[in-house]
Amino acid sequence: MGTVSLVYPHQLFEDHPARHKGQLILLIEDPLFFGNDPHWPLGVHKQRLVLHRASMKAWAKGKKDIRYVEVPLGAELDSVDLLEKAVAKTVTCLELVDPFDDVLMRRIRRFVEGRGIEMVVHPTPNFLTPPDFLEKHTGPSRKKPFMATFYQEQRRRMSIIVEVDGSPVGGHWSFDTENRQRFPEDHLAPGEPRTKANEQVRGAIEWVERRFPGNPGRADTFAYPVTRHDALAWLDRFLAERFADFGAYEDALSRNHRVLFHSVLTPILNIGLLDPQEIVDRALVHAAKHNVPMNSLEGFIRQVIGWREFMAGIYRHRGVEIRNGNFWNHDRPMPRAFYEGTTGIPPVDDTIRRVLDHGWCHHIERLMVMGNFMLLCRIRPHDVYRWFMELFVDAYDWVMVPNVYGMSQFADGGTFTTKPYLSGSNYIRKMSYYPKGDWCETWDALFWCFIGDHLEFFASNPRLSMMARTWEKLPAAKKEAHHTRAMAFLDSLA
Repeated sequence: MGTVSLVYPHQLFEDHPARHKGQLILLIEDPLFFGNDPHWPLGVHKQRLVLHRASMKAWAKGKKDIRYVEVPLGAELDSVDLLEKAVAKTVTCLELVDPFDDVLMRRIRRFVEGRGIEMVVHPTPNFLTPPDFLEKHTGPSRKKPFMATFYQEQRRRMSIIVEVDGSPVGGHWSFDTENRQRFPEDHLAPGEPRTKANEQVRGAIEWVERRFPGNPGRADTFAYPVTRHDALAWLDRFLAERFADFGAYEDALSRNHRVLFHSVLTPILNIGLLDPQEIVDRALVHAAKHNVPMNSLEGFIRQVIGWREFMAGIYRHRGVEIRNGNFWNHDRPMPRAFYEGTTGIPPVDDTIRRVLDHGWCHHIERLMVMGNFMLLCRIRPHDVYRWFMELFVDAYDWVMVPNVYGMSQFADGGTFTTKPYLSGSNYIRKMSYYPKGDWCETWDALFWCFIGDHLEFFASNPRLSMMARTWEKLPAAKKEAHHTRAMAFLDSLA
């Protein structure tokens, strides 16, 4: 048979580098993506299962060179087992795109070595940064990687929003200080993006409810694109309706509007229905034509060519180191309340319920609501990683390892960040309209006890030392009250 191509659920590219006329493609429902892997089991959100199943079926529709490979009902197969069953003994070479997943790549290599066959691996079109540039800024030769440095050099490399002399248009590399407005409570945001269900989505929902009835989340509210055509329409709708105001309300928290002005592109970008370069190109053209404010343009571009690419580099070059960190020595298991939205903390529970309904929330809700609160609750980093991997439609190992262990939990001790992202309840209230209540007292008790228990760390960091001084000035009775309330709350979580 010669060469066979492998395509995985997150590689549904329009122009797939491993697709050639007359060459068989195995489109593989690998168990690592569906949560039914015997070694890495996950209770994956029903909407991510629908997204993968429907998008794969849609991608394969009408293509005679594709054979669909899935795990039989009741079987316990890992990636290697599935390849053993799917790849004929006459195959002498496997051709694939880099899956950008450490476990999956190790398994594919193990299979290839066991068979004694060749392997051709193409760079993934899912990222736009050259490997040598990525290694220069995130690899082992860089003592401490900084996203800001990476992003500035990335802008210069790509000639995006820069003057001819390489300086930033508008005089600043980041307009983040303009992107911290509360969304007025009496204002209406644009309607939430929705894509009408097609035959693949309807079939996938029925399949998920039958095969994974006990998994978290709702399948019936699924509204994401599963085809290239619908993904482009989704992008165009963001540019037309929400792009201009994205910057100002990028960090806002709203009880009434879950999407606000966010793009919600990661579910379809991360599976290859869109590629990052075309997103950047369309955004720049639209911004120039419609005079999009600089804070919105720059903030969006920073997410696509800055944070996303930087995190990919951190995962590639430092992922193993990061995922084994537990800087704070946290050992509390993840309470069921975080899967059910029953913690009793309104901003947390509202976010959880939205995630259960849609498999998505925006980056501030992930970092400063969920990640922040889980850190203050001293939950095991592995459990936090698992929670995010299970409940988000855009969750992949390369996404969640640096974002959970590095950004939200500081479990790596600061490989690429200078401080942990934590706050008291005041930040949440400043960015939202949640009323003051008992939940604030609980949140603040957890916050101040965390500071007190790690006083030396906070005192030694110039950006955080004021927190340490504030704790030290608190009366003993106030410290004791914080401790009593914090411990009572943690003990009450089920």
